[in-house]
Amino acid sequence: MKVLMINGSPRTNGNTGLALGEMERVFAKNGIESEIVQIGKEAVRGCIACNSCAKTGKCVFDDVVNALAPKFEEAAGLVVASPVYYASANATLIACLDRLFYSTHFDKTMKVGASVVAARRGGLSATFDELNKYFTISGMPIASGQYWNSVHGREAGEAKFDEEGMQGMRTLAENMTFLMKSIALGKERFGLPEKEAPLRTNFIR
Repeated sequence: MKVLMINGSPRTNGNTGLALGEMERVFAKNGIESEIVQIGKEAVRGCIACNSCAKTGKCVFDDVVNALAPKFEEAAGLVVASPVYYASANATLIACLDRLFYSTHFDKTMKVGASVVAARRGGLSATFDELNKYFTISGMPIASGQYWNSVHGREAGEAKFDEEGMQGMRTLAENMTFLMKSIALGKERFGLPEKEAPLRTNFIR
């Protein structure tokens, strides 16, 4: 069982990375394989709505997004993590997630999602909500911790002094582990939920 962890921070060893590292240790303790992929310094452009991926099964821009796609498909869970810029997520991460979720056509139902945010002070809950929307549109259950999944810190390394935040990361990883294992057992016994054919209703006709 694997978890893919996407770090949207340009700082490899920053506070966002500290939060993910805390989760990684809990996953390892529970026998869950995890991989952290750093994308914050990658040149990731946004989606141009060309819809080429509908024909080819991959994004027209052959960058880190296409490299992440098979890792995402194989994973039982996905953690997306971002520092907070202007009360929202890193633009590089958002561009990556837009294209990753749109261009991949494998069934994401019941893969477990979790979002993690880091900030000096404010904008945490807005960014947390922003990232969770990728999961809810994809039929992915969201793992929760003991608070909104966040850590505080400005300079690199300061988040380790946020004891409540770091405890939250450990709790999140434990809960995510339980949820992934429970879903795996449920799939073996009951299968995935039955799906209706999608209905698309536009607001203007």
